[in-house]
Amino acid sequence: MYKNKHILKISYPIFLSLLAQNIIQVIDTAFLGRVGEVELGASALAGIFYIGVFTLGFGYSMGSQILIGRRNGEGNFHQISDIVVQGVIVLIPAALLLIPIMNFISNSWLPLLFESDEINVAVNKYLDWRFYGLAFAFVNTMFRAFYIGIAGTKILTLNAVIMALANVLFDYLLIFGKFGFPEMGIAGAAIASVISELVSTLFFLIYTLKTVDLDKYGFKKIKIHLAVVKQVLSISVFMMLQYMLSIVVWMLFFVFIEKLGERPLAISNIVRSFYTILILPAQALGSATNTMVSNTIGAGRYNEVLKLLGRVVKISLLITGFIIVMVLLFPRVLIQIYTTDPLLISQTIPPMYVLLTLLPVFSIGAILFNAVSGTGNTKTALIFELFTLTFYLSYMWWIIVYLRSSVALSWTSEHVYWFFLMAFSFFYLKYGNWQNKKL
Repeated sequence: MYKNKHILKISYPIFLSLLAQNIIQVIDTAFLGRVGEVELGASALAGIFYIGVFTLGFGYSMGSQILIGRRNGEGNFHQISDIVVQGVIVLIPAALLLIPIMNFISNSWLPLLFESDEINVAVNKYLDWRFYGLAFAFVNTMFRAFYIGIAGTKILTLNAVIMALANVLFDYLLIFGKFGFPEMGIAGAAIASVISELVSTLFFLIYTLKTVDLDKYGFKKIKIHLAVVKQVLSISVFMMLQYMLSIVVWMLFFVFIEKLGERPLAISNIVRSFYTILILPAQALGSATNTMVSNTIGAGRYNEVLKLLGRVVKISLLITGFIIVMVLLFPRVLIQIYTTDPLLISQTIPPMYVLLTLLPVFSIGAILFNAVSGTGNTKTALIFELFTLTFYLSYMWWIIVYLRSSVALSWTSEHVYWFFLMAFSFFYLKYGNWQNKKL
């Protein structure tokens, strides 16, 4: 049985890894807030569109992570390399194929969604460069799946720090044109993100070759195994669809907000940046839950799963409560990270408070939903996602497009999403037949 200390030991490096992934968007937002409101708002739309494409690779890696966790729990360590290597072989060509396709879509079709010409130009400036990082980002997801799957997450901490530092450095140099570099604005933010992902890939590769027991995990006998790809896809295809649909609908939220004006979009991007940071502890615990559930089932200890979830939920709520108090004490100071405009700061505070009321629901929902995927029942998780997105999209259209509500009220859409996802996951784990899933 995983104890609280062990849960935190696994989760903390995952938290830092997620922080590195999300800090790219946060740092971009913080820098672009000094450039202008158009760039600030456009980075939200462009960033989410990129993440929507990225989730295809991420979804595949999550299926791999579940399978790696199961093999690790069974003690079949030598089979793990097949999962990792096949993932890299599949994802690199996929990324290279997606780059020209996504650049065409972003330049030809995406502008039809926006009312502001300035927003449209800024979005395309960002995406024209950003997609070149897909190959590195996809490879990084497989390294992350490997280390989380074997519960060897310490490396993710150092990788997170290196990736974040690279992003900060090149954001500063390329957005503002410092030390002889060209002043590229929002395009510079995209290039900095690509460079930081390349640095992350190189670090993962060197570290793995130098420190991992390659013989134990079967990396010394690398071969192509299409049967493994098929096995991973049988799990991950549902996760890929789930993540992609979720992000597409999430992007529609910002498309709807853009129709309210450039200022509401800028406010929502600031709130989004806080959202991505404030939920990271719960996300990390959720990701750890995924692999702990998979390892626990792999070891045949089915009766320990629900007790494990109870422990993780309590830890998640405790951390979330602390976060809420900290933000309530210093809202203006935190918002000043993104902007020094007094009016923009004042208008951002109400939706920030709405966001805080969401965090307890998220902190439970993320754990339970990841647990559903951790059982290997990813098709069930996709069904839950589809039902939830139906309620979410309907409410979002009603509150934003039809009623044209304030930004603060618009953000209650997230409450609807996570409440339904939490409820579906709870009843399935409590009463569903998930114990007999074979991988």
